[in-house]
Amino acid sequence: MIDGTQSFRFFNRGPSSVARLVFFSVLSLLLLFVDARYRYLESTRSALSVLVSPIQGLATLPGAMWQQAGEFFITQSTQRGLIKQNDDLSQQHQSDAAQLLQLQALQMENQQLRNLVTLPIRNEFTTQLVEVVYAERDVFKRKVLISKGADAEVRIGQVVMDDIGIVGQITRVYPWLSEVTLITEKDHAVPVQVLRNGLRTIVFGAGDTSQLSLRYMPTSSDIQNDDMLVTSGIDGIYPPGIPVARVVKIERDAAYPFARVTCLPLAGVDKHRHLLILSSLPKLPERPEEKSAAIEAAKRVKVRKTN
Repeated sequence: MIDGTQSFRFFNRGPSSVARLVFFSVLSLLLLFVDARYRYLESTRSALSVLVSPIQGLATLPGAMWQQAGEFFITQSTQRGLIKQNDDLSQQHQSDAAQLLQLQALQMENQQLRNLVTLPIRNEFTTQLVEVVYAERDVFKRKVLISKGADAEVRIGQVVMDDIGIVGQITRVYPWLSEVTLITEKDHAVPVQVLRNGLRTIVFGAGDTSQLSLRYMPTSSDIQNDDMLVTSGIDGIYPPGIPVARVVKIERDAAYPFARVTCLPLAGVDKHRHLLILSSLPKLPERPEEKSAAIEAAKRVKVRKTN
């Protein structure tokens, strides 16, 4: 029978622990040196990595799946929050943009009203502030309806202007509205003169809100680009000295007796909402009737016979 001392000695045969530690340490250093020096273990390491890779993947799979699940829920929550925030910001932007446009429109309207109030209108004229309420639906007619009519003593022939110049003339009066024919209405005539030299002429509408024309101007006329045209006041309708148009193009051709002069209206004929109606000019004496040459000759013959 083997006692305990003998059993203990039987299982402790071989090198001591210190010897084994030294042996494996030297072996490790030797393997490290050989691997670093001669790269003998590259193939072994590659084979081992291939064998161990599936095990590593399986070992890390639960953690990766847990992390992906957490990222998925976080991403979904963040995405929903960003979408809602984006919608809120978009609605706020649209609201702010609408308010900004309204503010800009009010500022422009306020500035135009200030300009109308501060116009240097001569004392012999009274003015009425009106608002454009309708525009002519026919694109070939340049007419608008304003907010005052017979109830405000508006009369046919009165001049309408904005803070810059002539816009048109009252051509029809209703009980509470009035019709204004714009100076750009086709063949609408306004007597004007060139501010630079006082040359008198007539500017005609061309049916286009951005164009007027001077007709029957001889090619030798003293008119230049950028000349300012103001009302001449000789017709008894338009007060003198109010800006009307600016010359933008002159075409002279020796083959034709008249130059082709294109002008740009200065007033906002199709822009502003608020306008001024000027009181009528003092009534001029009526133009004397022209008698035909035949009537004059007949009268002369009659007088001779009686003599």
